[in-house]
Amino acid sequence: MMLQAPPSPTVLIIEPNFTGHRWRYAQWAAEAYTEAGLRCLIVTASCNADHRFSRGITDAHRPDLEIAFIDDPPPRRGIAARAERLAYVRYHRYFAHAYRFARDLEPVALVVVPYVDYFLYALALLRSPFRDTPWIGITMRASFHHRHVGVKAPDRPLLNAVKARLFRRAVRARGLRALLSIDPTLPQWCAHALPGPRAAISYLADPFPDARSDDPAAARARLNFGPGPHVLVYGSITERKGIRELVVALERMQGAPTLVVAGEQDADTRAFLGAQAHGLTPAPILIDRFISQDMEFDLFSACDAVWLGYKGHYGMSGVLVQAYRFGKRVIATSEGLIGWFCMDGSLGPVLGDLSPAAIERALHDALGDAREPDRQPARGHAALLAHNTLDAFKRTLRDASRIEPASRAGMGKL
Repeated sequence: MMLQAPPSPTVLIIEPNFTGHRWRYAQWAAEAYTEAGLRCLIVTASCNADHRFSRGITDAHRPDLEIAFIDDPPPRRGIAARAERLAYVRYHRYFAHAYRFARDLEPVALVVVPYVDYFLYALALLRSPFRDTPWIGITMRASFHHRHVGVKAPDRPLLNAVKARLFRRAVRARGLRALLSIDPTLPQWCAHALPGPRAAISYLADPFPDARSDDPAAARARLNFGPGPHVLVYGSITERKGIRELVVALERMQGAPTLVVAGEQDADTRAFLGAQAHGLTPAPILIDRFISQDMEFDLFSACDAVWLGYKGHYGMSGVLVQAYRFGKRVIATSEGLIGWFCMDGSLGPVLGDLSPAAIERALHDALGDAREPDRQPARGHAALLAHNTLDAFKRTLRDASRIEPASRAGMGKL
């Protein structure tokens, strides 16, 4: 059933945190709906007012896309204050507060939550923060089901059982039109484990804008890289990237590749790399800052292999998608969704452990494969990565919202 909406329905997108790739999902969601002829209002915290994405919206003065800055509501007292020590409860209240603010400004036809994991499990007890308004959410962190679908993950039977029970109730929340998951195994699990009435639960392929690798030599020239193979560690650089283990392996490796670390580092990693860089030959390339889209393109074009030997990371990896899009070999952990996608080895060697010997063997294999012109295409789970395009992301989002394509007059319908 199509939602009855005002002549110019507003899609409300709420994302309080613009760190990492969170702002990208808000941007892509807004593009999906404005391209369908709908007006969007993005609500975020005031600390994001100077973010490049926020500035771009305010400077553009577009009638179909605006941004509002809303901070947490005043603190509660007593028992309610103690409950808000739980992040799920605290975020649930923020989203309800942001919704009320937007609803008082204009009619809201649909709410989109690009990262519903903020309050997903609180839905079981607190219900929808958006009253009767239809909404959709994207989950990126649900992992309680992993050991039931062949994903290598820690055995936490009690915690996973509790989260599964809360999840069963959450997907029956009032107004929830669809729950989209960037983990393809969650809809598979739900199809068998969650019979009965509930929100639609579908796979939303983690997007990467359409791109193809440039000539590596040209990209290296633009980046001023030297000769020889280069291995890329990309993204938000913390200990969970397995960076310490990689550095130790490179220190003892004969004919080691150049290590390229690109992305903002946390304080501990910055200190570690500052102390250890002198022990690596060739000298590493450390780019400790936000990476622009143009530089990102050059980095993935220039490097020969991409490091995915992460620790304690069980969710999806945008870096895996980027490596696939650029045709780069990966050195992958066997754990989590990275291991699930890479398990057959068609994307590159999979690490059974992070010992120096295992990493050295994997680097030799990956860099040797990178020189082979006739590699086999991705197979099995890895073949799903072909769907991880921005166009597919937007189409899935609109389909889940039941949005009709934009008419010639430029107005889609909810």
